Amino acid sequence: MTEYAKTALILDGKATAKASEKALAKRVAAIKQKSGSTPILATILVGDDPASATYVRMKGNACQRIGMESIRVAMSEDTTTEELLAKIDELNQNPDVHGILLQHPVPDQIDERACFDRIALAKDVDGVTCLGFGRMSMGEHAYGSATPKGIMHLLAAYDVELSGKHAVVVGRSAILGKPMAMMLLNANCTVTICHSKTRDLAQHVMQADIIVGAVGVPELIKTSWIKSGAVVVDAGFHPTESGGVGDVNLARVDELARAYTPVPGGVGPMTINTLIRQTVEAAERAVGIS
Repeated sequence: MTEYAKTALILDGKATAKASEKALAKRVAAIKQKSGSTPILATILVGDDPASATYVRMKGNACQRIGMESIRVAMSEDTTTEELLAKIDELNQNPDVHGILLQHPVPDQIDERACFDRIALAKDVDGVTCLGFGRMSMGEHAYGSATPKGIMHLLAAYDVELSGKHAVVVGRSAILGKPMAMMLLNANCTVTICHSKTRDLAQHVMQADIIVGAVGVPELIKTSWIKSGAVVVDAGFHPTESGGVGDVNLARVDELARAYTPVPGGVGPMTINTLIRQTVEAAERAVGIS
């Protein structure tokens, strides 16, 4: 048993998001008082995937809790790329809409990347455009991809030191692994990016001061790989009969880690919270509140 036994800090995303919503509600009230307008997030759902519909509903509920509004755009399973691009153009041109979310994934016949990149930078509150990623990576203003940005907010909320630490990100997706690595690099971490094809993955993870599981494979990262005193961030969620598991096997993690995110209740709530926070910021910019 290590010196961290029974002392691991739980990085509670649910509690952190709830506290954040109180502050966001005040910011929304200030926007309404100054401009008479209400921040609006437009969500686009293409098809009838039940999980995606649930996520969209959760995001709408989060808007409602802080006094924002949401516009739900439902499009059929046979929607074409051109039809979706036209809808995005319509929302880009609507001055009442401050943020646009295109729920991932879309049906196979749609060019998802082209549709993501059609979202105006000022309304890309989910951080999915190539332009937004590039600007974020270069330290310029852009709304960060919601899940990694949520992780950064969670780490900051618990005063987790990043500068000079070795972070290992397991995953390389365009909306999670890659932007996560860039955000940690910009926070002065030394960053190693791994993925499901990495050779000797265990050896890389064992060197990490900060581990981010973002590969999308249930419990790929084993407890035995975690270095004593590491910070473990699990961005995965895979439903099971008993609830769900992440990308990290969290058995005995409290005996090894300095801090860790639970599954569920860790990263997930911060993703939605970040989407809402960035929509509020976009609305503030639109009405001239700095």
